[in-house]
Amino acid sequence: MTAAFEERYREDPDPWRTATDPYESEKRARTLEACGPGPFASACDLGAGTGVLAAELAPRCERLLALDGAPTAVAEAARRLRPFPHAEARTAALPAGLPAGPFDLVVASEILYYLDDDAFHTTLGWLAGAALAPGARLVAVHWLGSAPDLCRSAADVGAALAATAGLHVLDRGAPTEGFRLDVLERDA
Repeated sequence: MTAAFEERYREDPDPWRTATDPYESEKRARTLEACGPGPFASACDLGAGTGVLAAELAPRCERLLALDGAPTAVAEAARRLRPFPHAEARTAALPAGLPAGPFDLVVASEILYYLDDDAFHTTLGWLAGAALAPGARLVAVHWLGSAPDLCRSAADVGAALAATAGLHVLDRGAPTEGFRLDVLERDA
């Protein structure tokens, strides 16, 4: 998966048009709203891509870690985060590169459905365990479409998150065209 994403970013610096597409702009606005105003002592953006969302989240954080498996995307994310000395973009494949927590906020945007079963379940365990501080928030947003490289649907991701011990659903978000947004909290 990481090599395929790296190839996409080398061919096109913004293959999903995250900085320019109206769908991406709406999804980002709804994701930021679901995160809440902060301030967050520590936040992690899984699958940060080129850092468009991370750059908008950074002002709400005292510390922000933006992770992606594609080095070309991470270089662009680091450029976008340069105005925020408390933010770092780092290359990390999941689940091997999952950082030590705890975080007050974890955002998983368009990433969890790409993970194979072992990586997915390991990441769910990390989210319910070391990743989130008690009472911390997880915001997961995923496209509702299908593609050959997806290992599961957005609905399957949402159901698995809701069934994960240690997490409880705060909001499934209002129905929207094109994406699913789940907001969960780690049990206190």
